[in-house]
Amino acid sequence: MTGSVDQLPPSTRLPAKVRGLIFVRDQGLLVLWIAIVIAFSYLAAPHFFTLPTGIAMLNSASIASIYAAGLGVGVMTGVLDLSVPGTAALAGVVTALLLKAGTPVAVAILAGLVTGVLVGVANGLVVIRGFDPLIVTIAMLSVLNGVSLLLAGGYNVSGLDALTFMGTRTYLGIPAPVYLAVALFIVLTVFLKTSRAGMRLLAVGGNAEAARRVGIAVSRYRVVGFSVSGLCAALGGIVTSAYVTTAAPSASLGIVFDAMTAVALAGIPFIGGRGSLPRVALGAIVIATISTGLLLAGVQTYWSSIATGVLLIGGLTLYKSTTAMSTCRG
Repeated sequence: MTGSVDQLPPSTRLPAKVRGLIFVRDQGLLVLWIAIVIAFSYLAAPHFFTLPTGIAMLNSASIASIYAAGLGVGVMTGVLDLSVPGTAALAGVVTALLLKAGTPVAVAILAGLVTGVLVGVANGLVVIRGFDPLIVTIAMLSVLNGVSLLLAGGYNVSGLDALTFMGTRTYLGIPAPVYLAVALFIVLTVFLKTSRAGMRLLAVGGNAEAARRVGIAVSRYRVVGFSVSGLCAALGGIVTSAYVTTAAPSASLGIVFDAMTAVALAGIPFIGGRGSLPRVALGAIVIATISTGLLLAGVQTYWSSIATGVLLIGGLTLYKSTTAMSTCRG
């Protein structure tokens, strides 16, 4: 049968309450964002609903979404990488120090990205030996933070003007990080949806035991999941350094919370197996919209952190409620 849910026989239809929850899960994020925009257009008038504010907000969301993309892919493949802030800091510092030493820009950026991949591989190799990924990645976060501070001598590495092309520069009025984020999401979406490796990653995240029984090398793909997370974290760290023309060796914990919130708002189950990267991007836009709106409305900045935490809890609660009730019939 190819009809809609409403065309199903009454005995097989989901209850209206469950269908409502599913609609909120699938379309509620867009509705929420529109409502937030309307609210701040009034509360933060006349500065919120303007083109410059929109571009600045999009730029902020694009940088956050780069981190969220890696975390989202990791979660979909059944791994949760909390070392993202440390990876970002280390990649930024490595890139900055190489640039300061006279290394060609492309080589320095490549070295930063490879650093992220190596961190991901290290996380994965430890986790597949039976260790808890949360403990492993938290420990790695501490290690990476210390290594970054050690390499940078405890100081920020500034003067990264060679990276302005991917940080502060605009193209056709749009900031460079937006283009990078869009390209990253397109590549990752195509990879997950059309490639054999991508589909196997999702299979491992959905049911590792079933994937193992059909011959998929579960451990290998978990390492790949961590590697993708590390790569995106490194890219985010380099773009952040490029945007402020300074590489900060201290890990920013706000990165992982914003990324997790974007993933939760996208409805990606933290047990893995499925998810939508475009909705992860929209989740990052929602967070950036709230932060920008509160700032322009003259609200103290800590309310942005409170709002992020509330959204994270709300996203997780909604997914749990929808999953539990979708099994009901009548």
